Amino acid sequence: MMNRWHVLKRLMPLLAGMVLLLSACGRADLSTLKPQGPVAEEQFGLMKLTILIMVIVVVIVFAIAVYVIIRFRRRPGDKSIPVQVEGNHKLEIIWTVIPIILLVILGVPTIQSVFGLAKDYTKDPDAIQVKVTAHQYWWEFEYPNLGVKTAQELLIPDDAVISIEAKTADVLHSFWVPSLAGKIDTNPAGNANTMFFEAPKKGVYLGKCAELCGPSHSLMDFKVKVVDRASFERWITAQKAPVALPQDQELADLLTNQCLSCHAIGDKGAQAYPNLTGIGSRESVGGILVNTEDKKYDNEGTTEENLIKWIKDPQAVKPGNLMPTVELSDQQIEAIAKYLAGLKLDY
Repeated sequence: MMNRWHVLKRLMPLLAGMVLLLSACGRADLSTLKPQGPVAEEQFGLMKLTILIMVIVVVIVFAIAVYVIIRFRRRPGDKSIPVQVEGNHKLEIIWTVIPIILLVILGVPTIQSVFGLAKDYTKDPDAIQVKVTAHQYWWEFEYPNLGVKTAQELLIPDDAVISIEAKTADVLHSFWVPSLAGKIDTNPAGNANTMFFEAPKKGVYLGKCAELCGPSHSLMDFKVKVVDRASFERWITAQKAPVALPQDQELADLLTNQCLSCHAIGDKGAQAYPNLTGIGSRESVGGILVNTEDKKYDNEGTTEENLIKWIKDPQAVKPGNLMPTVELSDQQIEAIAKYLAGLKLDY
């Protein structure tokens, strides 16, 4: 017993350190443990209820086990057969009824939440309708009732229900904004899955693909930017406004030939790949290169620097994506990056 106590004393500092480490886990913009909206809060409530029930069961079972081990341990010289409990109807009823009660306590609120969160807002005129299309390895967001299509950054108002209709353009993906709502799959069969959430707190939240979809699955990020209603309406207006190509004809031709054959800028170009309207105002380039002046990490830089890095070698940033490596001079890439970085939306 003394040896066991010495081992336990040595383990206690390690266990205490693990508790402190785990208590610091979670970011408000990413963690399910720090819900930032009513849907996420309801789901977090179910998590807490489940964990509470499991903890109670584990504590009781371990307490009984320790009591039995100590109370009924075999003493030296005792060769008698312990009293058997097989066929004890009272005990059998107790350990059958208690789990049923616990399942009911957990099951009733779970079923209520499952059906409540399955409500369909796709026909609600007051909800913001968003069609989400997952691609390898980027996200397309279309606001069908507002005539806007964008990519990598879902901008929404803080005063409305957001109705999501999600599908995929290729393989199986999963749309997930951990701090705002649960995940939903985008199935290759062609059907669209629906969900909804609300985001009453202004800010930027990180979204992820939660389904292994290829070599750059872990880099398939997107942002959800929550703004007030007036800012949202200004953003919609700015997204639909015409965008002028550069006055430099050589650069305009370069953009037309190299970029607008796949991408759209304002009312110009194609919609096959991410819409670049307002890319200078986005939080990231390629969903993974963070736009900032701080530059603390390798994936951070100014918008112009990140665009240069992306255009020069997109495969180095996000392996397996369909963005080709273009044969352009450094001066041409820098000119394109400077123009795109200047495409900012005033909202």
